[in-house]
Amino acid sequence: MTEDHKTTKKKAATSKKTSKKASGLKLKLVRSVIGATKRQREVVKGLGLRRVQHTVERQDTPEIRGMVTKVAHLVDVIEG
Repeated sequence: MTEDHKTTKKKAATSKKTSKKASGLKLKLVRSVIGATKRQREVVKGLGLRRVQHTVERQDTPEIRGMVTKVAHLVDVIEG
């Protein structure tokens, strides 16, 4: 029983190492959402951006790219 517990911990530790993002996007909110439409504010919130100059990392997926396109005038994209 103790060995099973140890191997479970090993598997969990190795899965964390392999779950690094191979390709991602860094997004930075550069303009305020004041004056933006409600839908644009919701997209910014959905991307995880909370305030001006806030930076987040997201996976590079078509869904995220589409959200970024909707608010391209509010965010900067740094690939990598």
